[in-house]
Amino acid sequence: MILKAHGKINLSLDIVGKRNDGYHLLEMVMQSLDLHDEVILTEIKKGITLTCNKSYVPEDGRNIAYKAAKLIMDEKNIKKGVDIEITKNIPVSAGLGGGSSSAAAVLEGMNTLFNLKMSKDELMAMGLKLVADVPYFLVGGTALVKGVGEEVIPITPFKDQIVLLVKPSFGVSTKEAYGLFSLDKVKRHVDTAELIDAMEKVDYQKLSYYQRNLLENVVLRKYPILKNIKKTLKRYGAATALMSGSGPTIYGIFENENAAENAAIALDKGGNTVILTKTI
Repeated sequence: MILKAHGKINLSLDIVGKRNDGYHLLEMVMQSLDLHDEVILTEIKKGITLTCNKSYVPEDGRNIAYKAAKLIMDEKNIKKGVDIEITKNIPVSAGLGGGSSSAAAVLEGMNTLFNLKMSKDELMAMGLKLVADVPYFLVGGTALVKGVGEEVIPITPFKDQIVLLVKPSFGVSTKEAYGLFSLDKVKRHVDTAELIDAMEKVDYQKLSYYQRNLLENVVLRKYPILKNIKKTLKRYGAATALMSGSGPTIYGIFENENAAENAAIALDKGGNTVILTKTI
């Protein structure tokens, strides 16, 4: 069974509170990308085997796709095994959800492979036990995501937008980004209703004004090179530019593909990973 595990960008990321257990309460607009990893699932006699085309990706219980397979096998008492083969195209530790997307693909794929007949809601509840954004990847597309990631509300699609992703040579973990953030220092939250209105109207000027990622300022302060990437994207004609998720990937949305290609050439240096893709 061959599955596509699509990447995502955050069109917004607002942090609206914090639970007693330390988890932050979020309100985000998330968007699927054409950029994807490929996940191949094959039934085997027993156990879990995982291989990946990138040597830096763990192929054992540290891998979230492996964890997803183990979780569904344990909870559904599956006696047979599964082989997972991942071809990675999405950069890791990038704020693009590559690991979570593969985990969602494993849950969905094993549900079909082993004829488990689990509902979408059941899969989402299981996914939430792994990582907060797995439920979103089980829905995909354009969605408003709330809480710790459990509430996923599909909204008007924001398809076929030209997106240039720029990930520097280093990664930023979710833990690191949230460790830099302080909720009591937030001066302005995201006006999600106005942001969604801008998306529905494809009003880039309004979109640029209302787009915010509350983790961006603290991550950019620690890694000033990201400010330069953002400025370069704007200089080459990006209608809007923002950090995705916990970073460090900065993306630009372009109205013109030639401008995006020129920006890609300018930014393809210094160890940057530059990917031209589109929203789906």
